Amino acid sequence: MSDSATAPKRRLPQINPVWVLLAVLIVAIIFMNPRFIEPTGYMNFLKRAAPLAILAAGQVYVITSGGFDLSVGSLITLVVVGSSMLTNNDPTATYWVIPLMLAMGLGVGAVNGLVVCFLRVPSLIATLGMMITLNGLAFLWSGGAPRGYLPDTFRFFGRELIRDVPLVRFIPVSVIVLVVVVGLLAWLMHRTNLGRQVHAIGDNPVAARLAGVAVNRVRITAFMLSGLSAAIAGILLGGFAGVSTDVGSGYELQAITAAVLGGAQLLGGRGSVPAALGGALALTAIFTLLNFLGLPQPVRQVVQGLILIAAVAFAMHRRRQTGT
Repeated sequence: MSDSATAPKRRLPQINPVWVLLAVLIVAIIFMNPRFIEPTGYMNFLKRAAPLAILAAGQVYVITSGGFDLSVGSLITLVVVGSSMLTNNDPTATYWVIPLMLAMGLGVGAVNGLVVCFLRVPSLIATLGMMITLNGLAFLWSGGAPRGYLPDTFRFFGRELIRDVPLVRFIPVSVIVLVVVVGLLAWLMHRTNLGRQVHAIGDNPVAARLAGVAVNRVRITAFMLSGLSAAIAGILLGGFAGVSTDVGSGYELQAITAAVLGGAQLLGGRGSVPAALGGALALTAIFTLLNFLGLPQPVRQVVQGLILIAAVAFAMHRRRQTGT
């Protein structure tokens, strides 16, 4: 028998379907609006997608570890409302308010993780309770109506542009924040021991514990990273969306949808930060197409729900096919 017959066949690298979907959607957007290929078009698209992409990159840690974080949307709202109340149009206050908001995101994530790990409350219930609590705090703090004003020093991260950039003419600061944050989260997930432990816990927490993994510590870390990503997303949204008591409404489900669209398993054990980024971009592209078609907000919610169901069904089908 020849060597060529016995040699193992090389497998072509597998492409995550989310990137194919994103490419198709981008082509459809360009077809409907040819100006999208200009820097103003695609840079504004990335600017709009940045908060969701960062949120999905943090959410994928919790999903991969076998949990959910439904509190991130309310945390975004609390960050925006709290920042407007604390800065109160004082530009110098930005320099201590932003670190405080980031610390609050880490703190909320830590509380979620502690409740899940030590009180044995399912993450769905624990973060649902936190979502209701944060919504109540935002309402009490603001009196039910947005008050205060975010100064330009705070809004810099969400709406400022770096101009005179070669080739693309300008880059939104929010896109730079997106690249840095998602890059760091991707490195943690796929190049460090933390990421391997997150996957191990989601796949089989008992086996991970027997192998010496500090299960509770890793789960709490995953929730803290999710909370931190929500705080960063809130800072960006406050920058270009302004102050509102419902600015974060629905973002928790969008983040889960984006992560699942990227191939994350809701039962844990599998998740990718770059793929979650692709899911967030694809979801933003879908919403952009719906806006071009002039369809109302309820249709957008219907489409998002159908996408989530279809993505989960497809992921389960692939899991049965591969036997993993």
